[in-house]
Parts: sequence; C-alpha cells; structure tokens
Amino acid sequence: MNVALWTVAALLAVVFLAAGGAKLAQPKAKLAASPNMAWTEDFSPGMLKTIGALEVLAAVGLILPAALDIVPILVPLAAVGLVLLMVGAATTHAKRNESRAIVTNVVLIILAGVVAWGRFGPYPFS
Repeated sequence: MNVALWTVAALLAVVFLAAGGAKLAQPKAKLAASPNMAWTEDFSPGMLKTIGALEVLAAVGLILPAALDIVPILVPLAAVGLVLLMVGAATTHAKRNESRAIVTNVVLIILAGVVAWGRFGPYPFS
C-alpha cells in the first residue's frame, strides 16, 4: 500500500505543480482564453495567483517532506489542503454549470482523500 500511496501522491503532485505553475506564470487574460479555464473570469488576478501558489505548495508538500524525512506529517496535511481546494473548485464549477469539470474535481478529491486517509491512518511514515 505504501507504493500505491506514493504513486497517487506523485500523480497529484505532477497535476497540481503543472496547474499551479500555469496559474502563476500566465496572466489572467491568457488563462481565461483557454477552453477549460473560463471560470477564471470570476476571480481577480491576485486570487488566481493565490490559487496557483496553493496548488504548487500542496504539490511540493505531497512529496518533499516524506522524501527528505523532514516533518512527514505535512504530506497528509497537504492532501487535506488539496481536498479543500478541490471542494472550492467543484463549488465554483457547480455555480457555472460546468459538470465535466466537477467530475475531474471529484476524482482529484478522492485521490487526495486516499493519500490523507492512508498517511494519517494505517500507513503513516515511520
């Protein structure tokens, strides 16, 4: 199970590092022009940068603390942070009637929830 949790955490880290990095690197207008990013119109540029920073921090928090064996409790905390972030994302998409995006959010919530459950519960880092 340890390998499965590492794999899921790594997958989440790649996804959120890419998504957060894009939000940090690109201006709001360029993000809004992307087909799946119309929701960005509902947020200020500062809020988009904050969301991007949270995603990047969570991605780092899923891997580095355990890999470096420095405060590994941060791994499940990062996973919980992603669950909360994705609940907010799903809420935003629900208000905009973007059902396809909600499905993606639910999948990410489940994956992050599995990491949080596993690392807080039966498979913590020793």
